[in-house]
Amino acid sequence: MYDHWASVWGNAISISENRPESYNKDLTFRYPIYTQFGGKAVRLTFDNFCGTEKVTFNRVTVFIGGKFYPVTFGGRREVTIGAGKNTISDELPCDIEPQSLITVSFWFKDFTQLRSAVFTSGPLTEGYYAMGDMTETELIPKEIERSISVIYFLSNISVLTPADNRTIVCYGDSITAQDWPEYLTLRCNREEKLHTAVIRRAASGTRMLREYNCITYESYGLKGKKRFQHEVPTDGADTVIIQHGINDIIHPVGTEVNPFRPMSDMPTADELIGLMKYYIDESRQFGYKVYVGTLLPIEGWRTYAPFREEVRAKFNDWIRTTDLIDGCIDFDRALADPERPTRMLPEFDSGDHLHPSKAGYKRMADIVPEEILL
Repeated sequence: MYDHWASVWGNAISISENRPESYNKDLTFRYPIYTQFGGKAVRLTFDNFCGTEKVTFNRVTVFIGGKFYPVTFGGRREVTIGAGKNTISDELPCDIEPQSLITVSFWFKDFTQLRSAVFTSGPLTEGYYAMGDMTETELIPKEIERSISVIYFLSNISVLTPADNRTIVCYGDSITAQDWPEYLTLRCNREEKLHTAVIRRAASGTRMLREYNCITYESYGLKGKKRFQHEVPTDGADTVIIQHGINDIIHPVGTEVNPFRPMSDMPTADELIGLMKYYIDESRQFGYKVYVGTLLPIEGWRTYAPFREEVRAKFNDWIRTTDLIDGCIDFDRALADPERPTRMLPEFDSGDHLHPSKAGYKRMADIVPEEILL
């Protein structure tokens, strides 16, 4: 019976980089979204959470099974979303095949503030923009189309599906905004865990305890207490995987080096643990199982220092030993160099000594306990 709404795709909404060209008009954005399981209807969430102005979507469509469908909001094709607000589309009846694509297109006729957005990457991620209203054009001319790695406004896609389908939420920063959750989806496919969708709620640069109040770094996003309650409640979700906190440790450098990064921002491990307990408590209120990933090795990163390593190690030890969660996913030990555990193995290091390589992200997906995938 198709009586259960479950998210098949999702992202956080953060703040796009503040540039003079952050306003544009007569643009279509298009996102081909992979859906793990099928259903009989779809609904979309558009979120202007970080916007400071209202935005008007003049036309929205989905392309499913070779056909365009108009998306409506309260029966209307056009919808305006206020600053800091979001909206969910009307339920759209349609047949959605498992392991297929739902392609979402939306057009802005007039100048629009393109502020609510998030960077993401991975083997299942695609995005494009094009000049003009291309919301019902299947093949957009290459001359007017360009690929992008930023998701604007679109924050969730849910399908009406049987009750045995469910969703895992992956929450965090740039490491989770990048590839490993999508490699986890591919692992679910290989292992025929086809009733489980893996979605992201992750934004690059975000910290648990702090956020920036300057346009130079505002794209580093909102702090955990502002993000978590907004992002994590998700249709059909029963589990959250949290991996967050490394930016709190690596960002502070002192005002003599950077006026926006005072050393007073440097947390203690106990402060990080305190906010992690908040994440856990909130997740229990949502009825979720909670798994927490340890923070990855960072030796070699440009702000690495022994005092930062001490905070990371103490925080990781707490994650490994606490009885407040359903399980620890030890990303740290899985990617660390056994001969020098404060750094990543070279094969797992992207080269910046903070973000994993493709092989590292695959390794992260591979060590997620099978019990989580069902």
